[in-house]
Amino acid sequence: MRVKYFSDTDTAHVEFTDKEIHETKEISENIYIDIDVKGSIVSMTIEHAKDNAGLWEFSYQEMLHKTA
Repeated sequence: MRVKYFSDTDTAHVEFTDKEIHETKEISENIYIDIDVKGSIVSMTIEHAKDNAGLWEFSYQEMLHKTA
């Protein structure tokens, strides 16, 4: 997964896979998802990211599943 932030447009782009985009769907006025031919999400674009996603700070935390 890759997250790109474009400060000049306050846009965040999250790439989940590198599969070919089949269709872009508008989720809301400022949020779009790209899907592949099977309907799986490829990427997501968030316009006005600081307001719409609280993107003032970004951190990554991997959660590990513990088995008993």
